[in-house]
Amino acid sequence: MFFSTKDTGPVADAVKQHWVDTRLPVWARPYARLARWERPIGWWLLLWPCWWSAALAAIASGSAFPDPYHLVLFLIGAIAMRGAGCTYNDLIDQDIDAKVERTRSRPIPAGQVTRTQAKIFLVLQAAIGLAVLLQFNTFSIILGVCSLLPVAVYPFMKRITSWPQFFLGMAFSWGALMGWAAAFGELGWAPVILYLGGISWTIGYDTIYAHQDKEDDALVGVRSTALLFGNRTKPAIFGLYALATALFAVAASLADAGPAAFAGLAAGAIHLAWQALRLDIDDAAECLKLFRSNAAYGWLIFGGFVVDAAIAAI
Repeated sequence: MFFSTKDTGPVADAVKQHWVDTRLPVWARPYARLARWERPIGWWLLLWPCWWSAALAAIASGSAFPDPYHLVLFLIGAIAMRGAGCTYNDLIDQDIDAKVERTRSRPIPAGQVTRTQAKIFLVLQAAIGLAVLLQFNTFSIILGVCSLLPVAVYPFMKRITSWPQFFLGMAFSWGALMGWAAAFGELGWAPVILYLGGISWTIGYDTIYAHQDKEDDALVGVRSTALLFGNRTKPAIFGLYALATALFAVAASLADAGPAAFAGLAAGAIHLAWQALRLDIDDAAECLKLFRSNAAYGWLIFGGFVVDAAIAAI
C-alpha cells in the first residue's frame, strides 16, 4: 500500500524540472513532494538557529569551532523534521490547500497519496528525528521533545489568529535553544535572546512568503500577518528585522562575542534591509525570491560567529 502512489505531476509552485520530478522513482515522488525535498529553503530556515546557537556556544566556551558532530546531527534532524512538519501541516490543511490555487496540486489534495500513506510517511520521518535527538544529552532530549508543542499547534493558528507566523517562529526558532543545550546541558540568557530574535526574524520572512497567497487566504478565511499588515507590510518588515538584529546582537554580547560576530550581524542587517526595500507585496515571484534569500542571510550570521570563535581561540 505504501508504494501505491499516483503521480499527477509536480506541485504548482515547485521548482520546474527538479530532481524530485525527473529522477526519483514514480512511486517516491509524492512523498518527496510532501517533505518538500525539492525546496531546501525550508530545512535551511529550520537549521540556521541550531547552527547559530552551536556557534555561539563555541564562542562562549572558548572553542575554535562548533562541535562538527552536533552540526551534522542538526542538519539531518532539520531535513527530517522539516519534512515531517510539512507532512503534518498538509494533513491538517487538506481542506484549505484544496481551495488555494498555489497548493491544490500538493500530494494529498491532488490524490497522489492517501491520508494513511501520508501518516505512515510522517511517522517514518519523525522516527529519524527521534533517532537524531537521542544522540544528545538528557537535557537536550527533554528540550527537543518540548518543541513538539509549538509544532503541533501551528497549523491551527491560521484559523483563529492573525499571528500564525508568531507560532511558526516559536517552532522554527527552537534550534536557537538546542545548539546551546547540546553543548552545555543547560540554557542561558544568550540562547533565550537568540530564540526571541529568531521568532521576530521568522515572522518577517514568513509574512513576505504569505503575501503570495493573500487573495486566496482572504477568500477561504485563513488569517496571516500578510493580511493583518496589508499596505503597512514594508514598515512592519523593517521593524521586525530591526528587532531581530538587535536581539541577535544582545545574544552575541551575552556570549562574549567579538568584532567578527558583530561584523556578520552587520552584513546580515544590510541583507535584511535590502529585502525590506525590494519588497513588492503584489509581486508573488519577488516575494518568493526574497523569502528564499534568507538562506544567504543565515550564512552571514553563522560565518561571523564561526570566524569569531576561531579568532578568539587563537
